[in-house]
Amino acid sequence: MRGVVMHKAGDVRVEEREDPKIIEPTDAIIRLSATCICGSDLWPYRGIEPVDHTIMGHEYVGVVEEVGDDVKNVKVGDFVVGSFVMSDNTCEICRDGFQSKCVHAVFATTVGTQAEKARIPLADGTLVATPGQPDPELIPALLAASDVLGTGWFAADEAQAGPGKTVAVVGDGAVGLMAILAAKELGAERIIAMSRHPERQKLARYYGATDIVEERGEEGVAKIKELTGGLGAHSVVEAVGTQESFMQAVGATRGGGHLGYVGVNYDVKIPGIELFFAGIHTLGGPAPVRRYLPDLTQLIWDRKIDPGKVFDLTLPLDQAPEGYKAMDERRATKVLLTL
Repeated sequence: MRGVVMHKAGDVRVEEREDPKIIEPTDAIIRLSATCICGSDLWPYRGIEPVDHTIMGHEYVGVVEEVGDDVKNVKVGDFVVGSFVMSDNTCEICRDGFQSKCVHAVFATTVGTQAEKARIPLADGTLVATPGQPDPELIPALLAASDVLGTGWFAADEAQAGPGKTVAVVGDGAVGLMAILAAKELGAERIIAMSRHPERQKLARYYGATDIVEERGEEGVAKIKELTGGLGAHSVVEAVGTQESFMQAVGATRGGGHLGYVGVNYDVKIPGIELFFAGIHTLGGPAPVRRYLPDLTQLIWDRKIDPGKVFDLTLPLDQAPEGYKAMDERRATKVLLTL
C-alpha cells in the first residue's frame, strides 16, 4: 500500500509500505476513505520534534475490511470514525471520560494513517460506526471528527462554554475554528475569535464568532478586557501552543473563569506566580475525542453541523508533500488527502 513517510524535517515522501495485518484479536483493519494533515504534524516537519523515517498520520475514516476474533462492536463493511488515541473505553479512566489517558492507550501516530489502509488497535473501544454508508460530501466532516472537531469541542467543553458565556478562542487554525463551532453549539452568547487572517476570519464568523480580535500578546489581552467590561472572558480556548498564545489565553480569562488548552505546547513555561494570581480553572491536554464521537458523528450525519469546511485544500495522497508545504507556509489551514 502507499503511505506517507517523513524521512527528516522538511522531507516528506509517499512510499510503498507493508499492508497492515491483524496482530491482536482486538484489532481491525480499515481501508481509508480519506485522511489529512494535522497542524501537529508540522512540529516534526519544522524540526521541533525528532523524526527519522517516521510513518505519519493520526486522523482517519474508512471501511472495515477485517476484524480480530475479539472484535464485537464493528463488523466488516462498516464505515467508521476513530479517535487519534486508541482506547479500550472500559478502563476506569475511560469510564470517567478521559479515553486519551486510557491505561492501554495507543496513539495513532504509531499506526500512520496517512495511508491507504491502517491497523486500528482496540477497535471495539475506538471505532464508531456511522448509521450507514455516508454520502461523499459527508466524508470531510466525519474526518474532522477524528481529531480537530473532537479536540476543539473538548477545549470548549472544558472551558465551560455555554449559555450566557463569553468565549475567547486563541488560535485560528483548524482546532480553533472547531472550538468556535463547539462554543456556538454549546450555546455561548458571545464568541471572540483571535485571528489576523481574512479567510480564517470569514470561516470563524461562519462557525459562530461574533467578534474578531487581531491584536496579540498583551495588546490582545487588553482588547479582550475592553470587550468584556474589563473582566476578561468567562471561557477561553488555547489552540496554538506557543509561549505567547498560552500567556495570552491566561491573561484573557477572567478571575474564576475557565481555560481549556489543547495547543501542543513545546517549551511553554508558565510563571507560577502569574498562574497563581490569575485565579482561574485550567484543563487540557490530548483530547478524549472518543468521549464525543458518537454525538458528533450523529450531528454530522443529521447535517446539523458541517466541520468539513475547515479543509481548504484537497489533494490526492501522492501529493502529501505539497500539502505539508502548503500548511507550513500558511497557504492552507488544513489539507484533506483523498484515496
